[in-house]
Amino acid sequence: MSSHREAPEIAKDPVADSSDLYAFVSPDKPDTVTLIANYVPLQLPSGGPNFFEFGDDVRYEIHIDNDGDGRPDVTYRFGFTTEITNPNSFLYNTGPIDSLDSKNWNRRQFYSLTRVVDGREHRLAHKLPCPPCNVGPLSTPKYADLVRQATYTLSTGERVFAGQRADGFFVDLGAIFDLGTLRPFQQLHVAGKKIFKAAGEPVNATDRMNVHSIAVQVPLKQVRRRANRYGAADAASVIGVWTSASRRQVRVLGDRVAADTSTGPFTQVSRLGNPLFNEVIVPMSKKDLWNTLPPSEDKRFAQFVEQPELAALLPALYPDVFPNLDKLTKAKKARADLVAILLTGVPAGLIDGFTNATGDVRADMLRLNTAIPPTRRPDRFGVLGGDLAGYPNGRRVGDDVVSIALRAIAGVTVPLVDKTFRPDPAAVAVTPGLSAADVTAPFLANFPYLGTPYDGFNNPPASA
Repeated sequence: MSSHREAPEIAKDPVADSSDLYAFVSPDKPDTVTLIANYVPLQLPSGGPNFFEFGDDVRYEIHIDNDGDGRPDVTYRFGFTTEITNPNSFLYNTGPIDSLDSKNWNRRQFYSLTRVVDGREHRLAHKLPCPPCNVGPLSTPKYADLVRQATYTLSTGERVFAGQRADGFFVDLGAIFDLGTLRPFQQLHVAGKKIFKAAGEPVNATDRMNVHSIAVQVPLKQVRRRANRYGAADAASVIGVWTSASRRQVRVLGDRVAADTSTGPFTQVSRLGNPLFNEVIVPMSKKDLWNTLPPSEDKRFAQFVEQPELAALLPALYPDVFPNLDKLTKAKKARADLVAILLTGVPAGLIDGFTNATGDVRADMLRLNTAIPPTRRPDRFGVLGGDLAGYPNGRRVGDDVVSIALRAIAGVTVPLVDKTFRPDPAAVAVTPGLSAADVTAPFLANFPYLGTPYDGFNNPPASA
């Protein structure tokens, strides 16, 4: 998956598990950029009596690098606190929740928001309420109204939201991790030859599941750097984005008298830039290490981008289908195309009218050229589909990042850096066979863009 349970240790700590990150110029407000980070993945809607929430002991952050050094220049930091209004009730709510201050709601969560610019902290808001989880039609009958109440416009220009949303990521998880099975791909004919027998219809493994999102919409002038050392005409418009979660170094478990306490400095336990980076690029033995490091240290992992394991697996799993990729992989030639996409940004001159390069520092970040306006009719394949406003130029909620990544690894992007290479015909067709249409909760046209979370009464459907 994008980054759901992608490393051994963070799989045990879902509250701090960053599962998806989005960064895009807002289609309805093109003078702003929207940043969304999802946590607490794989939530079953019927989560009572203890419904899902953010961790009070976790520091959540969205970082922006605007000078290309792989270190944060602007950070939005979220810290949460939980309050119980009726300590003698086991219920999440004792009646319908029709407002954020409803007396029927027993377990509320609040957050503070701090903006850190070049190391200087600025408190933007304190004790903003989150909406409740979407319990069901009796408990949360007008959930959209609660979300509107929990969406705030700050005096500093940002809009902000933190709370439960529907998971918008789509992936045929059961097939992909069954030795790279691609169900629709197996039904293709390449050069008149059927590749494999049909293997059933793809299934979106994350559909009808929820996440907890932190989302902030920021005026472009607050994330761009006025002067940029790289000198390119639009270099100051390119930003790198990643999210992280941190915990205190020490946790002391309490007894009947003393409560649990956490102390010491915060230490990073999770991060996410490009989707699937730690999932399918970083080897198992280094995944936990990767989660603790800043992007500026990603030169340690460049070898796994230059020669990704999956590029060697595709020819082995689908014999005689990827002969050109097989030759490229066996030649041990570094994949400069993947380095550009994932670690440095795409330099000017490779794609007409496009660059999102940030310089020579190799760092896993979502790179977004904020000078490229939103597309009226987005193409799900982003830059590969000719839509320069989509992944890997940032990431929109509807971008088919799994197909884009698979096609890039299969060799579609190699001609950008090697004009003599000819991608295999099958490379442009690699896909798990899913799209945004396979997400039951539709995306929204405005902030916070991710769909209404699934409620526990109707999901799964009673007819299932």
